[in-house]
Amino acid sequence: MIDHLTLRVSDYPRSKDFYTQALKPLGYTLAMEFDTPGGKVGGMGTGAMPDFWLAQGEAGKPPIHVAFTATDRATVDAFYEAALTAGGKDNGEPGLRPHYHAHYYGAFVRDLDGNNIEAVCHTAL
Repeated sequence: MIDHLTLRVSDYPRSKDFYTQALKPLGYTLAMEFDTPGGKVGGMGTGAMPDFWLAQGEAGKPPIHVAFTATDRATVDAFYEAALTAGGKDNGEPGLRPHYHAHYYGAFVRDLDGNNIEAVCHTAL
């Protein structure tokens, strides 16, 4: 199991706003934030211990793919709409991806630095 992941972002305040809105349907909130010698760092998660971190810096090249688990398909849909409203770019509207498996339901959005952010539900409903 992965404990946490840090994503370097080119504009921390804008990315923090984007992810706060985009991940809200998944139950994510900003749990910690502090200054480091390299700039602001913020940790997000569904509880007190963040598992997804943003750090001011040079965004990674090439962009990466991060997938977040959704409890149901409606949550995938809500993530997609929230991420687009927050400034993300469509990279695959919500729907089944049967080439992965029969119940794979995902949505893909490019964040402000071009990373491919996904919400995915693996259940039949």
